[in-house]
Amino acid sequence: MTLSVQQTVKTTVRRSLATLDMMLDKAAAFATTKGFDVGVLLGSRLAPDMFPLTRQVQLASDTAKGMAGRLAGQTLPVFEDVETTLPELKERIARTMAFVDSIDAAAYDGAEQREIRIPTRAEVLEFRGDEYLLAFALPNLYFHVTAVYMILRHNGVELGKRDFLGAR
Repeated sequence: MTLSVQQTVKTTVRRSLATLDMMLDKAAAFATTKGFDVGVLLGSRLAPDMFPLTRQVQLASDTAKGMAGRLAGQTLPVFEDVETTLPELKERIARTMAFVDSIDAAAYDGAEQREIRIPTRAEVLEFRGDEYLLAFALPNLYFHVTAVYMILRHNGVELGKRDFLGAR
C-alpha cells in the first residue's frame, strides 16, 4: 500500500483536532471540579515568551487548514483569531475539520511536487509539497497540539500519553 498525501493530511488532522477537542473538554471538567473559571487555563502558558493555550489552539487550527489547503491547491479560509472562550475554540476546531473534509481527494493529485510558498514577516518560505508536509507542516501541527497538552498537564489537568495519541 502506498500512503497518499491526502490520507496523511486527513488522518493526521482528524486525529490531532479530535485530541485538541478532547483536551479542551478535560480542561473544562477539571476547572469545574476544582471550582475555577476555565478561562484561567485558556490564558496559561509554560514560559513568559510562549503563546498562551488559546493561541496554541488557533495556531494548530491554522497549521491544519494551511497544510490541507496548500497541498490541495485551495484558497485558505481566514479565521480572525478572536476566540476567547472554550466554546469558541471548539467551534474553531470544528470549522477547521469541516474545511479539511470539504477538500476533494483529487485536489491532492500532484501535491508532492506542488510549489508551496508561505510569506512571513522576514521572508518567503518555499517548499516542494512533500518537503512542506514532512518537514514543516506536520512538525508544526504536532508542536502546537503538544503545547496545549503540556500547558494543561502543567496546570494539573489529568492527561496521559493515551489522551495525546487519541483513539484508534
